[in-house]
Amino acid sequence: MNGFRKGLFATIVAIAFPLAQVDAATSTFDGTWNVRISSSSETCGNGATVAIGINNGQIASSSTAVSASGRVADAGSINVTLSTGIKRAVGFGRLSGTSGSGTWRGALCTGTWTAERM
Repeated sequence: MNGFRKGLFATIVAIAFPLAQVDAATSTFDGTWNVRISSSSETCGNGATVAIGINNGQIASSSTAVSASGRVADAGSINVTLSTGIKRAVGFGRLSGTSGSGTWRGALCTGTWTAERM
């Protein structure tokens, strides 16, 4: 029975070790990011800057005025939802190193965004 327990433990460690490596890769983009949002339409405003936080690939708001949620994949592809009051926008793009860029769309507006790690 003791040999069975050792074998079971070794199997669990062998399965868990690659999973721990995946979590480490996801955290590559962890930290606070400054996101500049812009639109080519004057009716949508000429831009805003929002701080978001990333922790283990999960996006959260760093501001009480804007709610942020979403995920960053290991390779840097990102999808994020920003909302404030009844307004909501969904963004897609890519992070690489200390910067990123992409597009966003809301109910009536679209645009681009750029990001820098703070």
